[in-house]
Amino acid sequence: MFSVWRQPRIRLWVVAGVTTLGFLIALEIAARRYGLPGPIASQARELIFPPKSGFLLYAGMALMMVVLTWRQRFIAAAAAIGIDVAFLVVRWAVGAETTGGHPFGNGALWVLLGYAVIAVTRRTGRERVLLLKGVGLGLLLVAGRKTGDTWLLITSKTRPAVLDQYVATADHALGNPSWLMGRIVTATGPIGFNFLDIVYGQLAVAAVAVALYQLRNVAVERRFPGHHLVRTFLVIGLLGPAIYMIFPVVGPIFAYGTGAEHWATVSLWSETPSSEQWAVANLWPETPPPINTPHHMPFDGITPRNCMPSLHTAWATAIFIHSRTGPRLLRFAGTFWLMATLCATLGFGYHYGADLIAGVVFTLTIEAALRSLDHGWDRSGIQLVACGATVFAAFLVSYRYLPLEMAKHPWVSGPLLMLAMTSVVYGYVRTDALWKPRIAPARQPEPQPGLV
Repeated sequence: MFSVWRQPRIRLWVVAGVTTLGFLIALEIAARRYGLPGPIASQARELIFPPKSGFLLYAGMALMMVVLTWRQRFIAAAAAIGIDVAFLVVRWAVGAETTGGHPFGNGALWVLLGYAVIAVTRRTGRERVLLLKGVGLGLLLVAGRKTGDTWLLITSKTRPAVLDQYVATADHALGNPSWLMGRIVTATGPIGFNFLDIVYGQLAVAAVAVALYQLRNVAVERRFPGHHLVRTFLVIGLLGPAIYMIFPVVGPIFAYGTGAEHWATVSLWSETPSSEQWAVANLWPETPPPINTPHHMPFDGITPRNCMPSLHTAWATAIFIHSRTGPRLLRFAGTFWLMATLCATLGFGYHYGADLIAGVVFTLTIEAALRSLDHGWDRSGIQLVACGATVFAAFLVSYRYLPLEMAKHPWVSGPLLMLAMTSVVYGYVRTDALWKPRIAPARQPEPQPGLV
């Protein structure tokens, strides 16, 4: 038994598990200070009450099922659906409301927890570890959503002033793309808007589709690949909100609009828009903001400060990267989801152009670090991570301290921003080519003397 714990990989998993649990407990305590349930309580509530993340719970169960045989997958799916039907019948019988939640999803969560119990009580050795990894992967996907919601609450409560004026001024260097795309989306009417809304709101579904392709052989090989999309997704969700605390920004639709243009059709938040928003003026998307000396501006205690960097862009970029190794249809879907997400984040007024290029660099830096961790830290990997981190930090510093100079000289600062992002993209593509295994040509047999 003690020899198992001496293995470095086992110790790493134990440390990661304890750290994750401690992080969730800390967020739970922080949320309780503001009178709201944290990620642990929110997840436990969905065992009985209508879940807010019904689709995500089934996506998490699908990730867990990559370690099961086909027979076990059918049993798990049937059990989840049966439990959901039972819950629906009971709620209908007692007249319980499902307002604010989905009518399904409880069954998927019960199946996930059930397989955790099976792993501990009915499995041993490598089979136990493999099943626990599958369950952990599914639960972490759902817990990441709950953790993100709690982080957004904390940003709105602990950061009373936002830096939107700085980012909006710096965004003049990029041509104010949010204002331009906002007018385009408005001109498309309900059809274009609702189409982008579906893409924007179902990002996790696209991620699960790519992850399932990457993990399709786990049940046969009885092991997970060294690196896959879910790892990148979780790290982005863990580190991104920390940047929100350093650089709080609410977005153009809130800072330069009423904040209510899209609330009638977009259901991205569980709360209604605040009536206490203190926008600079109602300018978005018709009139770009003027070039003035930016200042910190106070804002309400409800709207999340979740713009810098754009995590929707970061996650869509990760989906694009990981879909490159798939078949043509998956590669097309990854490209489509990235482009549609960029249009939605700008067209809905949730992000500035500066947020998007920061999100791309943010993702490539994380992806390079995770791949280096799996591949081995060589010179090219270290240089790429250092370059990405430096460019990302330079973006934040320039947005904060040089926005007026950037706005006054857009033909210089704009290309420099794009060149900095492109340098990280080029570095990643070049390093990725070096990491790919090279196929050596088959050696031709030596001609034998006298046989020529």
